[in-house]
Parts: sequence; C-alpha cells; structure tokens
Amino acid sequence: MGAAALDRLELSGTERVLDAGCGSGRLTEELLERLPRGHVIAVDGSVSMLAQAARRLERFADRVTLRQVDLDAPPWPMEGHVDAVLSTATFHWIRDHDALFEGLAGILHVDGQLSFQCGGEGNASALIEAARAEGVETAQRFNMAGTLVTRQRLEAHGFKDVKTWLEPRTVAFESREQMIDYIVTPYLRPATGLPEAELADLATRMVERLGVLAIDYIRLNVSARRG
Repeated sequence: MGAAALDRLELSGTERVLDAGCGSGRLTEELLERLPRGHVIAVDGSVSMLAQAARRLERFADRVTLRQVDLDAPPWPMEGHVDAVLSTATFHWIRDHDALFEGLAGILHVDGQLSFQCGGEGNASALIEAARAEGVETAQRFNMAGTLVTRQRLEAHGFKDVKTWLEPRTVAFESREQMIDYIVTPYLRPATGLPEAELADLATRMVERLGVLAIDYIRLNVSARRG
C-alpha cells in the first residue's frame, strides 16, 4: 500500500527526503534506489524497527541517516530542510495532526513535496469492534482522519496543491496463523500495551469473531506541496 505514496513523489535522484515512520526500512530501500545522488533521513520511534532498518539498508550507509524520533513531539531534531517527506502507515498513530503538519511545514523547503498514506476515516472498523467485543478498547489510540479536515489542516499550515482521497483496501491471508501474527504486529502490540503473552490469545479470539481470513482497510492518501 505504501508504494503508491512513493510513486507520487517527483524525484530527480538528488533530493534530500525524510521518511517519517520508516519501520523496518522496506519502503526506505525502494526510496534510496530512486535517489542515487540523494540522501534519506529515516526516522521511527521504535529502536527495534530502526535496528531492522539498519540491517536492511546497510548497503546505503553513506546515503541514509537513521534516527529515533517521536513524531508526536515536534519540532524534531533536523539539520537543515528537506525536499520531500514520505510517510506510510504511520500518521494514524499521531494524535495531533495540526502539530504534525506544522512540524512538517517547518522542515520542508518552499515547494517541497509531501506524500503520505495512513489509516483514514472508518479504517479497520471490524478490527476495532472485534477487540472491543473482547473487552479491549483501541479506538482512542488512533487518529483516523477524513479528507476534508486533513485538507483544511494542511492548508492552514501553509501547504498548497493539496489532494486528499480515501481508498478501500482488503488484505487477505493464506492461513489463520498468518492473520493472527499480522493482527498482533502492526495493530495490537502498539495499540494495547498488553503483555506479549496475551497478544496472540487476543488475536486468536478476534479472528474467530471476524470469521474471514481478510481485513478491510480504508487508507487516507495525501499529496501536497509546501507553500
């Protein structure tokens, strides 16, 4: 799902780009391949994710900077501005989008590009309801924003040429075990703070409630430029 956000960036190969929420570095690797004379600042709040990214991106060591950053707490430690910001599956974890967009505007060059996708309004509703039915509330952990409010916030913080749209996506799984592991890793572990021993059991009960080996998502897609 994140590849489309990368494809929306217009890159000549020399840009300095911020990957906001790089995770294990999978998409960062594709970004670096498109920047043979550029540089990527890849940030994430998780030390373990950054360690995975460091291993994956070892061959790009001279063109990538890895840094632990709490995107919930701008302004962030940055040396200079960037030409573009890319983010995938991250901004729905950020509670204050006004502060986020203000921070992004502050580090982008004028006319710099912003491209991101994240959970949008109505996203993962079946997962949220399944967890709720098991006595675990997760909805308050997310910020599933809609298109209009996102465009208004971006424009209020100096962005132009703002395009926002929602896109439904379904992720299907080959086995029950694969789906359980998926629910634990990007959803329950960061959303609940439950002990590790309880996560797989909760995910198993949620899969039983859902009754299908698939999860429906609604992704918020955004492209804009710094005014």
